[in-house]
Amino acid sequence: MSMRRIAGRLGRLVGTLCGLGLLWWGIVRLGGVPPYLLPPPGAVGRALWAQRGLLAGAAGTTLLETVSGLLLGTLGGGVLALLMMASAPVRRWMMPLVLLSQAVPVFALAPLLVLWFGFGIASKVVMAVLVIFFPITSSFFDGLRRTPPGWLDLARSMDARPGLVLLRLRLPAALPAFASGLRVAAAIAPLGAVVGEWVGASSGLGFLMQTANTRFETDLMFAALLVLATMTVLLWWGVDRALARMLYWVPDDRSD
Repeated sequence: MSMRRIAGRLGRLVGTLCGLGLLWWGIVRLGGVPPYLLPPPGAVGRALWAQRGLLAGAAGTTLLETVSGLLLGTLGGGVLALLMMASAPVRRWMMPLVLLSQAVPVFALAPLLVLWFGFGIASKVVMAVLVIFFPITSSFFDGLRRTPPGWLDLARSMDARPGLVLLRLRLPAALPAFASGLRVAAAIAPLGAVVGEWVGASSGLGFLMQTANTRFETDLMFAALLVLATMTVLLWWGVDRALARMLYWVPDDRSD
């Protein structure tokens, strides 16, 4: 990537953040919103600096839960998609369960997961896995089914074994779809971890926001929210850049 493109993207990012900050300041200043409902940007900035150690520790806990859930959910969803593609009985039995995982709201499952796995990191990792499992499995499975027909016809003409067709043809053809699901998963995985922390935890950004809310420390709550948003954007960006390098043959049509 050229320095001109990097500078252009950074310029747009800085401009967007400055515009949002001015809008935020204008709403607070001109709208007369009380600080306990919407603190001004300056108060949030002071809370970020004054509580930087507390926020860094909470962010580390949430990041560990998020990355662990992302890795486990990606591995489990990818393996299940391959099994459903390779075996019709597995597909008939497991597809309803995959759909059912999205029919039950995560907020309803969070108290049960805390009850079963405790207040530690395990319940938050499981929650993150449940949040990302469907986009990973469905996108990868859909990609496996959309292998170009010409490739499959050529494989059949050469009497290729089904397992070899799956690994050598369907899997490479499905990687762009899998990458799309992984990008979505990277963006929503922190949601699962934070929901679990809201229900029951002793550390993490969700726990910190909950504690700050009960104490009416709205500036600290917004500071934790900004840290969470920044962490999510950086996680998505890292996954996106890694996938772009690994899938170098996939054209990047995003314009600057």
